[in-house]
Amino acid sequence: MSKNSPKQPATHSSTGHLHTILNCVADGVFTVDCEKRITFFNQAAERITGFTAKEAIGQFCYDVFKTPHCGSACTLDEVRQTEKEIVNRSVTILDRNGRSLLVSISAASLRDAKGNIIGGVETFRDLTAEEELRKEIKKSYTFQDIVSRHPKMHELFAILPDIAESNVSVLIEGESGTGKELFARAIHNLGPRKDKPFVAVNCGSLPDTLLESELFGYKKGAFTDAKRDKPGRFDMARGGTLFLDEIGDISPALQVRLLRVLQEKTYEPLGGTEAVLSDARILAATNQRLLNKVHDGSFREDLYYRLNVLRLELPSLRERRCDIPLLVDHFRHRLNAETGKNIEAVDDSVVTMLMRHEFPGNIRELENIFQHAFVLCKEPVILFTHLPKELATLIGPESGKGPLSLKELEKKAMREALRDNVGNRTAAARRLGINPSTLYRKMKRYRIK
Repeated sequence: MSKNSPKQPATHSSTGHLHTILNCVADGVFTVDCEKRITFFNQAAERITGFTAKEAIGQFCYDVFKTPHCGSACTLDEVRQTEKEIVNRSVTILDRNGRSLLVSISAASLRDAKGNIIGGVETFRDLTAEEELRKEIKKSYTFQDIVSRHPKMHELFAILPDIAESNVSVLIEGESGTGKELFARAIHNLGPRKDKPFVAVNCGSLPDTLLESELFGYKKGAFTDAKRDKPGRFDMARGGTLFLDEIGDISPALQVRLLRVLQEKTYEPLGGTEAVLSDARILAATNQRLLNKVHDGSFREDLYYRLNVLRLELPSLRERRCDIPLLVDHFRHRLNAETGKNIEAVDDSVVTMLMRHEFPGNIRELENIFQHAFVLCKEPVILFTHLPKELATLIGPESGKGPLSLKELEKKAMREALRDNVGNRTAAARRLGINPSTLYRKMKRYRIK
C-alpha cells in the first residue's frame, strides 16, 4: 500500500493538469468511453454546443454532438475500424437550440498503456463565422457568376449595369475560354430584356449555308428539304438578346446580310419575299482582334463599327493569376454540389503549380482540370496525382525543378507585372491587385529593380 501511495496523487494531479490545459484551448474537445458515453467535455465544447459539461458527461455523444455522421457513418467508429486519425473534416452539427453550425472535426482512438482501445477523442472548431466571412468575400468577388478579384475585371463589372440598360450592340473580345458568353449573359440578365429569350449561336461551328438558315430561318420550299417553315435565331430572340459567338469567322457574303439587319432592323428568311422586323439586341464575341481582320480586308469595316458600338476586352487568365486561387475554390465548391462529393481542400502545392501554368485555354481549361481531378480524387484533398498527366509537360522548362515556393512565385509575379507595364509600378500593382506602396515595399525586400 505504501509503495503505491505516492503514485496515486501524481495520477490525479496529471489528469487535473491535462483538464486545465484542455479547458484553455479554443477548440472544443470531448472524450468518450467504448460505449460512446462522454467522459470529458471542455469549456470550448460548452461554448460551441450550448451544453454544459455537467449536462454532457455521462450522455451518449450522439445526444449532445449531433451530426449527419452519427449512426452508420460515426466518425469515432471510423477511426476505430480504419486505425487512422481523421483531421479537419467539415461537418454540420446542431447546437442545444437547434441552430445549425459548420465545424471542422478531428478524431482519434484513445488507448491504454497496452494499446487497447478504451474510447475516443474528438476535437472540433466552429467555422460558422469563417464560413460567413468566406461567403461575403466570395460575394464581393462574384458578379453574375463571374469570379474575379482582378482590378481590370472589376472595372468591367462597374460598367456592365450601364451597358445592360442600353440597347446598343456590344463587341466582346478575348481569348477562348475567358468567359465571353458569361459576360453576354450578364448584360442580358441585368437589362430590361432579362425576361425575354437569350439565344446563342456559334458562328464558327457551322458552314456558311447552314449558318444563314440558322440565323434567318427559311420558308417552306426554299430548298429541297424545306418541307415546312422554320424560324431562325433572330426570330427566336425576338424581344430578347441574340449572342453571336466567334463573329470573326463569318464569310463576306454573310457579313453583308448581317450588316443589313443591323442597319435596317429587318431581315428576310430564306425563300421569303417579305421583310421581318428584327427586335433582338445583338451581342457579338470573338477570340480574334477584329480590327486586325478589318485591316487585312477579311472583315467589313462598316459591319465592325456597327457591332463595335461598345467594346469589352476580357483579360486572359495569365494576366489575372491572382484569380487562380479564387477560381480553384469556386470550382471545388461547385463540383462538390454537382457530384455530391465532399472534397475539403486543394493541396497548396497544386495551387502553386497552377499559378505557374500559362493556361492557353484560360478559365475553361482550369475548369476541365478540376473536373478531371474530381473524377480521380477519392480523398478529402486534391493532390498533384489527381491532375491530368499532360499538365506537367505544359508548365514549361521549370517543371522539373518542382513547384516554386510562395516567395519565388511572388517575386516572379512582380517581375512579370513590372516587365509587362514597362516598369510602371502603379500599373503593375493594379495588375497584381495590390496597393502600389505594398509593391514598392516588396520590391525593396526582394531587391527587384
